[in-house]
Amino acid sequence: MNRFLHLFSLITFVFLPAGLVVAEDQRPNIVVVLADDMGWGDSATYGHELIKTPNLDKLASQGVKFTQCYSAAGVCSPSRSAILTGRTPYRNGVYRHLSGNHEAHLRESEIAYPKLLKTIGYETCHAGKWHLNSRQQFNNEQYPQPGDHGYDYWFATHNNASPSHKQPDNFVRNGEPVGELQGYSAPMVAKEAVNWLDEARDKSKPFALSVWFHEPHSPIATDSKFSGMYGGHKNSKYMGNISQLDFALGEIMRALDEQGVAENTLIIFTSDNGPVPGFGGTTGGLRGAKRSDHEGGIRVPGVARWPGHIKPDTTSDVPVIGTDIFATVLDITGLPLPKDRTIDGVSMAPAFSGKQVERPIPLFWRTHVSKPDDRVAMRVGQWKIVGNDTLTKFQLYHIQKDWKEENDLAAEMPDKTEAMKQQLLDLWKSIEEEGPDQWWKSDRQKPKGGGKLNY
Repeated sequence: MNRFLHLFSLITFVFLPAGLVVAEDQRPNIVVVLADDMGWGDSATYGHELIKTPNLDKLASQGVKFTQCYSAAGVCSPSRSAILTGRTPYRNGVYRHLSGNHEAHLRESEIAYPKLLKTIGYETCHAGKWHLNSRQQFNNEQYPQPGDHGYDYWFATHNNASPSHKQPDNFVRNGEPVGELQGYSAPMVAKEAVNWLDEARDKSKPFALSVWFHEPHSPIATDSKFSGMYGGHKNSKYMGNISQLDFALGEIMRALDEQGVAENTLIIFTSDNGPVPGFGGTTGGLRGAKRSDHEGGIRVPGVARWPGHIKPDTTSDVPVIGTDIFATVLDITGLPLPKDRTIDGVSMAPAFSGKQVERPIPLFWRTHVSKPDDRVAMRVGQWKIVGNDTLTKFQLYHIQKDWKEENDLAAEMPDKTEAMKQQLLDLWKSIEEEGPDQWWKSDRQKPKGGGKLNY
């Protein structure tokens, strides 16, 4: 496969959706910006009456705002794995929150889009939270690190900024711990990304940049210049934290403009999962929150800008999901989808202009948490089925009409519920058979005698 992909470096033209053809030196740059625990209602862009997000507002005014953008899971590690691989979390093996000493991690055998982009000449950088291996595995050469998944340069933490967003001391740069840093996490991460854009990368090459902020995940720390914007409001720390993140997004946007690359850059902004209401987050009226497969746990902000390809100041209600980012990146850069594995996502390029996407595999969620009644969900068209942890009880919603999931139609529509249930069970069986869930219980997953696991 790699030999085949290397042929793309010899091809003069890249074919893009809708019949567009661009020269190789005009391949688009890719920037994916990810918030951590930011709810669908946590911004002015999505209707919050108090939170100020001028840069996200600006990004939406220059591109498309998705009203039905989803994360691939109701918790962070799985949703991140899906962004990079295009595969639903239980299929790619990162099916749970990765902490402590658990064996699960993003295996090197999974194909992340930065690695594919490198085969056609891209330079790549990751800045911010990683959380695709457990604490004992992060920056441990026996396990795959960001560099093993295709990033030429990386500046990352295992999970949260520690001890908080203020003066974190747990960042690693290209394998080297950097010690305590001064300032706050999101601006710090943005600064690192901007420095890479300005000083470290080869400017003759297209680039792919991942900026995965820690905000507004706890433990929250907010610069007073942002919390002070809310005049002593009881939720000023959280709202200011969103504005702190928004400021950092603005720094990335400013750098793209100043370096003259914004016009040829697709930038996508989204969140890894829904909010935590106890810390001040809001779903904008959606049911559930982080760790739920109701809408509040998985419907998230989603904004994309690509000048000349996305009409400014538009809205799309086409459902898209983080898993689609992989296929979208490959689509617009001319790379084929891998043929040796199931890819769950599809290119969202049609949805940029409000057109429906063809989705052979339905939108699917299964969140590995302790909520028994909403641990699995599937959406087909306007219908969504939500199941319990044992896959024995199900709820049915017409999600377009009932976006708050207030009217369970399962009893009223038993035939529809049964049909959706069988489709979900069949899909789950195929995912379970392909995924490595059972492998993580095996001793052969543990490193022996040094060297990276590669399977």
